[in-house]
Amino acid sequence: MSEIEQGYFCKICGEHHEELPMSYGSPVPDYCEDIPEEEWESRIEMNEDLCIVDDEHFFIRGAIEIPVTDDEGPFIWDIWVSLSESNFELTTEYWATEGRERKLDPMFGWLSTSIPCYPETLELKTMVHTRSVGMRPFIELEPTSHPMAIEQRNGITMDRIKKIAEELCQPDE
Repeated sequence: MSEIEQGYFCKICGEHHEELPMSYGSPVPDYCEDIPEEEWESRIEMNEDLCIVDDEHFFIRGAIEIPVTDDEGPFIWDIWVSLSESNFELTTEYWATEGRERKLDPMFGWLSTSIPCYPETLELKTMVHTRSVGMRPFIELEPTSHPMAIEQRNGITMDRIKKIAEELCQPDE
C-alpha cells in the first residue's frame, strides 16, 4: 500500500470513509433513462450484462480499466456500450463458449454511459475486447484528447481516485 492517505471525506454523511472505492458502475445504459418506467417491461429486455431496447438498440456491459500509477489497480468504470445488431448477435452466440476471447475480434461500439467527473462521455468511440467467460469485456477508448481516454492511456493517481469519490458523494442539490 502506498504512503498516500487512504479513504475520502463524504459530503453526504459528513464522515471520513477508510476504504476508497476502486470501481463505479451504471445499472442501465443511459438510453434506458429516457424511457418512462411504466414502459420498461414492454420495451427493454435485459440482464446484468446485455440489454436490448425496442428490438433495435443493443448494449453490452463492459469495463473501462484505468491503470493506477502510484498504487495497485486498476480503477474501473463499469459501463455500457452499444453494438451493431450483427456484433451483438455474434457476442450472444459465443456468450458461454470457452475460449470466446480467441474467437471474437474486437468490435466497435459507442460508449452509452454518461460518466460523472469528466466532460460528456456519451458516444465516445470504443473497441470492445471480449474476455474469457465470466469476465466483462475490456472497453478501450479511442485514443483521443478526451480526459478519460488520456487517463486510460497514462493512468491516474490515488489522489485523483479520492477526488472522484468525493465528487460522487456530493448531496443532490
